[in-house]
Amino acid sequence: MNPRRVAGGLVVLLGWLTIAGPLPAADDAQGNRETSEQRDARMKWWRDARFGLFIHWGLYSLPAGHWKGQPVRGIGEWIMNSANIPVAEYEQLAKEFNPVQYDPAAWVRIAKQAGVKYLVITSKHHDGFALFDSRATRYDVVDATPYGKCLLKPLADECRKQGLKFCVYHSIMDWHHPAQTRRNEKSYNPTKIVPGRKAEYMDFMKQQLKELLDNCDTEVLWFDGEWCDWYTEEDARDVYAYLRKLKPQLIINNRVGKGRQGMDGINKGDREYAGDFGTPEQQIPATGLAGVDWESCMTMNDTWGYKQDDHNWKSSETLIRNLIDIASKGGNYLLNVGPTAEGVIPAASVERLQAIGKWMQVNGEAIYATSASPFKSLPWGRCTKKLTDGGTTLYLHVFQWPRDGKLLVPGLRNKIAAAYLLADASQKALATEAAASGVCVQLPAAAPDPICSVVALKVVGDLEIEGKGPAQ
Repeated sequence: MNPRRVAGGLVVLLGWLTIAGPLPAADDAQGNRETSEQRDARMKWWRDARFGLFIHWGLYSLPAGHWKGQPVRGIGEWIMNSANIPVAEYEQLAKEFNPVQYDPAAWVRIAKQAGVKYLVITSKHHDGFALFDSRATRYDVVDATPYGKCLLKPLADECRKQGLKFCVYHSIMDWHHPAQTRRNEKSYNPTKIVPGRKAEYMDFMKQQLKELLDNCDTEVLWFDGEWCDWYTEEDARDVYAYLRKLKPQLIINNRVGKGRQGMDGINKGDREYAGDFGTPEQQIPATGLAGVDWESCMTMNDTWGYKQDDHNWKSSETLIRNLIDIASKGGNYLLNVGPTAEGVIPAASVERLQAIGKWMQVNGEAIYATSASPFKSLPWGRCTKKLTDGGTTLYLHVFQWPRDGKLLVPGLRNKIAAAYLLADASQKALATEAAASGVCVQLPAAAPDPICSVVALKVVGDLEIEGKGPAQ
């Protein structure tokens, strides 16, 4: 990921509507333009999932933010660059990498119990070290470490066994490969290409990507490191077409191309760029945007890869409300964990995932397969929706419980078929009343959940809302 530190939880992206545009329709394996129906079918599982787990793991988990006894500023997975470690010296970490406590079944179980629907794990980060058995290099976990086994294939198998989608991250920038060279004597980032060796690296990258598809059958390829000047949009389109030919149903993020607007993550509007979905990083868009698939990737603390001194953990409340906020704007939440060198997900991460899972067990219906809120803003929380036969279900995510027990749904003009709390297994009806300013729902005196309680409001017919606009 990018070396940027963002504090706090509900970070929003300002100026969203001025930079964003729908991602283009993609070409299929034969180079034909996808129809909207074909794209919808390919993207359906990903859109329905709404919640994924990011896993940053590699050699950088060994120093864990320290080098030669001293703490290194910056995020954990960038330590090779941040501490300016020579390639030959950094390579020695592989001889110590032996994650004997790695338990892929336990990792997937933790994710599944949290309500996660897909995993994205680093196959190769910017340091160039591969967590899979690659015939393209010996700088991988099988050939260069005492562990000597592929880390990704067992995780992919467990994901399918337990019903999750398996996906991988892959870096275009590579600080280790001899075809790429450091920017200057103090920094690897962004790399430059060695004259005459670009084709060599592109072939190398394609070989590794094919290995990931062949051996792990990944559902998403999540690229990063595309900001190097030597890598072009033409390269991106070639890689995109190559991968879609290998697996037509593959989903690929927009960092395969050159279009994303920095940390904002959405493509610039000056032309079409390769990729299927936008990637805001450490931030949540200020509003939803029709016609754009996007996913906010965010950390639980300040770093992506494991860093022993980073204890700036976000609260479970913040993480749960982030998930709700993102779903209410039509996006996915990709929440990160950074395992230790031994292969253990930190206890603080597990505790927060368990808290999210507890909330999702009750309220997951209001997240999965939902679409963005039809309301411009809601003073008490957020809204997601699902179309149903004969109407719509509005899920009212109440952050601020009304003291008088009256929850106003502003501008709503539809007839109400039913209203109840998701936390109430009996679905006891809540009284509703049409008013000049909207529909009022009568709530119990106390909220079932102090973080967020959800009211399911079933309305009849097409939505009729006065003053509706982009969800905020």
